Amino acid sequence: MKGSMWPIQTANKAKRILWGPPQNQISWAYMKELRERDKTQKIYDCNPYYEVYQFGENLYGIFANNCDGMGDVWMYVIIGPEKAMLIDTAFGLGDMKALIDEITGGMPLLVVNTHSGPDHCLGNVRFDKVYCHEYAIYNIQQKCKPHAWDYLFNKNGENIWLEFDRSDIPEYKDYELIPVQNHHVFDLGGGYEVELVWMPGHDSGHAMFLDRSGKRLIAGDDVCSDVIACGSGGRPDDPYAKYCTIEAYRDELEKLCKRLEEFDYIFPGHFMVNLENHLLLDILETLNQILSDPENYDYKMESVSGNGGAKRTSLYKYIKGFSVVSYSEKGVYTPKE
Repeated sequence: MKGSMWPIQTANKAKRILWGPPQNQISWAYMKELRERDKTQKIYDCNPYYEVYQFGENLYGIFANNCDGMGDVWMYVIIGPEKAMLIDTAFGLGDMKALIDEITGGMPLLVVNTHSGPDHCLGNVRFDKVYCHEYAIYNIQQKCKPHAWDYLFNKNGENIWLEFDRSDIPEYKDYELIPVQNHHVFDLGGGYEVELVWMPGHDSGHAMFLDRSGKRLIAGDDVCSDVIACGSGGRPDDPYAKYCTIEAYRDELEKLCKRLEEFDYIFPGHFMVNLENHLLLDILETLNQILSDPENYDYKMESVSGNGGAKRTSLYKYIKGFSVVSYSEKGVYTPKE
């Protein structure tokens, strides 16, 4: 493996070939301990590309090696009294439907996306219906489309970042992508409710999912123990690009921080999970520091995206006791109409 991190030893069929940006040491140490020693880990014969962990009585985390050079990703399954919910679909490697049926016992399934990152939505094609926040529709459609997986291979058809069988990549098929509004509530039966909470910053239509009954927050990429990238300014063609800012994230996070009594733990889309709810207050404090003085960053770096090779300059501000927020100069304030 080319990169900064030593390989983690599991029976996962996918093996790392090449990393893009290196992950921080604390996140990597956490993942090594979890993946090599956690007693709940299970790898199913029907789909050996994923590691399944039980994080609660009715909450499962599905670990997926990122097919490109970016950070490995979590999907989550919440099992309700009558229905189950799958949050994010990764790259869709292997028979995902069979894997989810193994976990849930074949329960009726709701599938939702936190946002449009290819590592969170390309597996949508494995399912008939997927729900997302209304502002995410365009970006997901731009990512999850025919030939979306081509960039994972070089001109000779060889895997660039991750070792897997090319036949296990899904073929694109049309599916129903259903928009819902902020605070839409999904009913998993028996009064078990999961609320979509719009949380822009990382992506204009980014959403978190508040498991009201389980008192857990599935946070997507707006919380991450490596880097919280939440101020890019957005894609030029995104009709809601103005929400890819520190300010937009701060405004919505401030509202959520008034609801901390509704959840105890946070489950991000990458790296460390089961974080305590008061972490959001520390993130909010950092966002306010950036907004008060964007030039007072702790360091800056040039980086190359693992999913396309685009160069960018990012500014970084430390979150007390946690990780960093990254942002660009154009991604601080929300443009005024």
